[in-house]
Amino acid sequence: MSAHALFVTAAYAITAVVLAGLIGWILLDQRGRKRELAALEAAGVRRRSDKSGAAKP
Repeated sequence: MSAHALFVTAAYAITAVVLAGLIGWILLDQRGRKRELAALEAAGVRRRSDKSGAAKP
């Protein structure tokens, strides 16, 4: 294996690790935001886009 092939392989490996880390971070953050939304909805806070509970003028 030449030095060039080693460099290319290392670049792909580093890229794969970084992408896997970013995907993991996004999934963990999504779980946290869903947990926060559930807590807010349990406390009675509603979304502005939720028109089902809003009184019409």
